[in-house]
Amino acid sequence: MKKTLSVAYMVCGLLFTTCLIVANIVEQKLISLGPIEATAGLLIFPISYIINDLIAEVWGFRKARLIIWYGFLMNFLVLAVFQLSILVPGSPNFTHQEAFELVLGNTVRITIGSFIAFLFGSFLNAYVMSRMKLMQKGKGFSLRAIFSTLVGEGADSIVFFTIAFAGVIPTDDLLLLMLTQTGMKTAYELVMLPFTTRLVRWVKRKENTDVYDEGISYNPFKISDL
Repeated sequence: MKKTLSVAYMVCGLLFTTCLIVANIVEQKLISLGPIEATAGLLIFPISYIINDLIAEVWGFRKARLIIWYGFLMNFLVLAVFQLSILVPGSPNFTHQEAFELVLGNTVRITIGSFIAFLFGSFLNAYVMSRMKLMQKGKGFSLRAIFSTLVGEGADSIVFFTIAFAGVIPTDDLLLLMLTQTGMKTAYELVMLPFTTRLVRWVKRKENTDVYDEGISYNPFKISDL
């Protein structure tokens, strides 16, 4: 049987990967939203969780697993190119080496923290979506979208800030950053929920697909199981 390409799934994969790459570039900047301090990744990273929800809801955990690893590998490739670009000697006409390194040269701790946090958060998000869909028999998308985001974003924030900034930022400030990031990203999901719900329904109709993950393996490394 000939397999057909799902354009919607491909577009979701591209958006997911783009959001991840951009978020990791801007994550270094701390921004102020009124009295709240957060990282600039907050501006785009929650979109990746909305897309994760969409993929897990429509195509199931196995397809979400593929996109998560694809996003991880593409982000690794981008960061490798950044490091190579920094190491290669600049032209005499290039006078911004320090600024270039400052923006694109993530520290080892931030890079490792970002990678590990992404995997923990994304897989937990997809897992919770999948299991709750089975428990709810496909009903209550809004509840599982919010709860999965809370779990995934919470795990992401805890792992990232612990690895990247423990010992650098005071513990109280670190805990506040974790809570702030998780709360604001979940709030982002709440604000976008009406749009997300309509998008999920539209994609299901368009693709004529609504996968229930019965009897599948949730092993994150079983990528060949599609």
